[in-house]
Amino acid sequence: MTEPEREWFPRPLIQPNGELSLEARVEALLFVAEEPPSVAQLARALEATPEAVEEALRGLAERLKDRGLRLQRKGDRVQLVTAPEAAEDVRRFLGLTAGPRLSPAALETLAIIAYRQPITRAEIEAIRGVNCDGVLRTLLARGLIEEVGRSEGPGRPILYGTTFLFLQHFGLRSLEDLPPLDGAEEGASAT
Repeated sequence: MTEPEREWFPRPLIQPNGELSLEARVEALLFVAEEPPSVAQLARALEATPEAVEEALRGLAERLKDRGLRLQRKGDRVQLVTAPEAAEDVRRFLGLTAGPRLSPAALETLAIIAYRQPITRAEIEAIRGVNCDGVLRTLLARGLIEEVGRSEGPGRPILYGTTFLFLQHFGLRSLEDLPPLDGAEEGASAT
């Protein structure tokens, strides 16, 4: 095999014995999954170790980086999505129209949640300085945020975090793709 061919086909997807590689099998499961599975779920289904599945996911992500699909992660959950660069083509093909844009208040609240998650409504309001009930309802209804648990504090308030739809909406592969915060906010981290 020549050097350029080796770059295009870094590892065979079909083994010499005719069986699919773990990477190809992971891809097949992600293609048919209704919800983003966890690495542990993939490992159980494939009778493989989580480490082997992680390696297969790294290989798959590398193969897909210049293609029409991408691997998207949120924590240990993973899914196949269309490349953000193809969004307009997909929208046109499916006959979809762009929904209403998010208001500046919704974008501000969403940014706070994305960088500080998990976070309570009271913490968001302390940062914004205004009531966020309506904005949170809008973001929940649009599927951009979700309830991710309850705080251990008094009253056990709801904790909010972003969703896979948030990542898709903004063309992110994972939360690590968020742009870094400026100097004053460097101490805060997305979890």
